[in-house]
Amino acid sequence: MSKHLVDIDEDALRTARAKFGSETIKETVNRALRQAGGEHQRAVKRRLDLLAGADLAAREQAWR
Repeated sequence: MSKHLVDIDEDALRTARAKFGSETIKETVNRALRQAGGEHQRAVKRRLDLLAGADLAAREQAWR
């Protein structure tokens, strides 16, 4: 883990702390970052699942 000096929106921090029930800034920021990463992964998976289930024309017909 590394340290970073960043400006944090205090209102957003208060909101996130209340939502997560976290006690420290570190805990709040790390949980928010992990959650954001997970949401992206879930969105990608949903899109890939949609594509995998699509009824696509056979490859030999795709260019016609």
